[in-house]
Amino acid sequence: MHKIEHIGIAVKNMDEAEKLYEKLLGSSSYKREEVETEKVMTSFFRSGPNKIELLGATAESSAIYKFLEKKGEGIHHIAFAVDDIIAEMERLKDQGFTLLNDTPKPGADNKLVCFVHPKGTHGVLVELCQENTGPK
Repeated sequence: MHKIEHIGIAVKNMDEAEKLYEKLLGSSSYKREEVETEKVMTSFFRSGPNKIELLGATAESSAIYKFLEKKGEGIHHIAFAVDDIIAEMERLKDQGFTLLNDTPKPGADNKLVCFVHPKGTHGVLVELCQENTGPK
């Protein structure tokens, strides 16, 4: 892990959240993208070298919907950029961490992703992100 890739924030209303973050950060979202497999709509903002990802559920079966129902709006995860997601997943498993997926899966913003269970990270959901250089 070599840097924080982004911070994910769960929101109930994407349009309202985008307006709020546009005012807060003084810039517009640079990308809105639906990840159908996760039943989530994402919206990305830049703030200097950092990124914020807003996450909204597109179905009640979405993990984001369940998160919002249980915990309400707020920080959902912190994502770290990695150069080799497979190697990082193996390293973390060897260190005793529990991964939420066995193989990387396509995520938003052209990334391959894997999540680390928050029970092993003091309640913080950690996401590993690698640029997806495969076919689009």
